[in-house]
Amino acid sequence: MRRQAEQDAATPGPVTPDDLDRVVQLALATLREAPPAAWDGKAGSLEWDCWETVEHLADDLFAYAAQLGPRQLPLEGEVPFIWESRRPGGPANAIHADRAAGPAGLLQVLEASGALLIAMVRTAPPEARSYHGYGISDPEGFAAMGAVEALVHAYDLAEGLGLEWAPPADVCARVLHRLFPDVPSGEEPWPTLLWATGRGELPGEARRTSWRWYGEPRG
Repeated sequence: MRRQAEQDAATPGPVTPDDLDRVVQLALATLREAPPAAWDGKAGSLEWDCWETVEHLADDLFAYAAQLGPRQLPLEGEVPFIWESRRPGGPANAIHADRAAGPAGLLQVLEASGALLIAMVRTAPPEARSYHGYGISDPEGFAAMGAVEALVHAYDLAEGLGLEWAPPADVCARVLHRLFPDVPSGEEPWPTLLWATGRGELPGEARRTSWRWYGEPRG
């Protein structure tokens, strides 16, 4: 019984639609504090500006929702929207926000894209499987992918916009458990997630210059 209790405590549990909703809403609340003039600056260590980075995040959430949309789920590739950059070196997106709508409109695009993925994860059957380049995944996996995109890009954006970003440790732990089985345990979840995505340091570990997650369902 004691061993089972220890195993249960070490397993953070599945990533849920509520986790994704929580992260998206926390990111939106943080980004709404940004001064209007700051959106043209670089997003942390990325080569994109902050506006482009929000578009990229919205595009990720939309694309993951789309993978769960068709009745015959795609197993060999992405739903074939056209993704294109609006400048050399910019993110290749299907989703772009109307610049005339300003930062409030940009964040509304992000919230709407997040809501699409949250809704699809809530309604898709658990046994559903769909394509992702990092492994055929299930609804929980797509929720986790959306959450990690929101977590780390909110970090990039907070750096670029001069904001504080301190995401919930419990969600970070569940995302790590679901998508990053190769990372070391024993450190705090948020610094570990930053290290896992090439954005931070961990004691005794070399900084990552390349990384990926593992989308396949965990056994």
